Amino acid sequence: MALTQGPLAGIRVLEFAGIGPGPLCGMLLADMGAEVLLVERKEAADIGLPRPRRFELPHRGKQSIAIDLKAPEGVALAADLAGAVDVLVEGFRPGTMERLGLGPEPCLARQPALIYGRMTGYGQHGPMSRAAGHDLNYIALAGALHAMGRAGQAPTPPLNLVGDYAGGALNLAFGITCALVERGRSGRGQVIDASMVEGAALLMTSFFGLYAAGMHAAPRGCNLLDSGAPFYDVYRCADGGWVAFAAIERKFRAVFAERAGLAPDALAGLDEPATWPAAKAMLGALFAGRTQADWCALFEDCDACVTPVLSHEQAVAHPHNRARASFVQVDGVAQPAPAPRLSRTPGAIQRPPPETGAGGLAVARAWGIGGDRLDGLLQAGAVAGALDSQSQEMP
Repeated sequence: MALTQGPLAGIRVLEFAGIGPGPLCGMLLADMGAEVLLVERKEAADIGLPRPRRFELPHRGKQSIAIDLKAPEGVALAADLAGAVDVLVEGFRPGTMERLGLGPEPCLARQPALIYGRMTGYGQHGPMSRAAGHDLNYIALAGALHAMGRAGQAPTPPLNLVGDYAGGALNLAFGITCALVERGRSGRGQVIDASMVEGAALLMTSFFGLYAAGMHAAPRGCNLLDSGAPFYDVYRCADGGWVAFAAIERKFRAVFAERAGLAPDALAGLDEPATWPAAKAMLGALFAGRTQADWCALFEDCDACVTPVLSHEQAVAHPHNRARASFVQVDGVAQPAPAPRLSRTPGAIQRPPPETGAGGLAVARAWGIGGDRLDGLLQAGAVAGALDSQSQEMP
């Protein structure tokens, strides 16, 4: 069994199952030692990405209880569980939890120390608060998507990393930990309104400063950090692999020039964007003359700011990542290890993703829900699972 000495050990979290940022937020809390109980539907929801549960990695470390929230008995059980936890996480459209009778007001009335985390795209109020959307919509409204892409091309979706995960999951997890720290002083809980639009906008803070200073004012793909500069871009190698070249500072460009056999000042006079197209063409031809492995070997022991562009399989196998155990194998699935690393109370993956209903009834009983009541709920069909089932632990 994995250790549970992480910094959030002893914190109980009730997560209402959703997609995107909510599950990853729950995973982050579970990785750091929190006991996370996932409230799921009795029937699997269609989220458009069906796959065996062991591959739903954002559910790692959790246990699951399947509750019929259309049944009054199921709602009453969920309310009792909410009264027994430190943190509640939900990602429904605004008003959904209120209609169920599980909104912040009754939950905080019952448990005044509860941290009630709400994850939405557009926030709990505003003209678009109830509109459907996904990551791409949220980062578009935040002004982030417009800035991403090559010159003369359409904006490029950056996976769903910016809205769902950085602007959503990480932002909500940060809010939850802040609220837990404050609760230690006041003894009181509070509601967290985490909007992915606002989270993505927050990530753009430095760029808003650059906009205001006139330092990131050219069209998309023509600026320093958006693939406009020749010394901050990716280049194709002779074998079809790619390398990332990010020598923003002149001193690093000088190191690159020396190692690559260029004139010492070959990349020094590139402060003017007018020089960038010719420099890009020169570097493109240069990188195309050797394989990715050749370039990596040439630059591996110097500050030229050159790294290989790795696939996910290559990232797992890279010597640096292996030395730090940055990726781990759980249930035969390679995945990122918990981060960041804490020196005294490190996080850990407690268990693989649970099957729906696995382990949750035992958790409910440990949280004060009587066994007779759970038996009755099972017989009534308001919950699903086995009261004596064992959660799947790490070996």
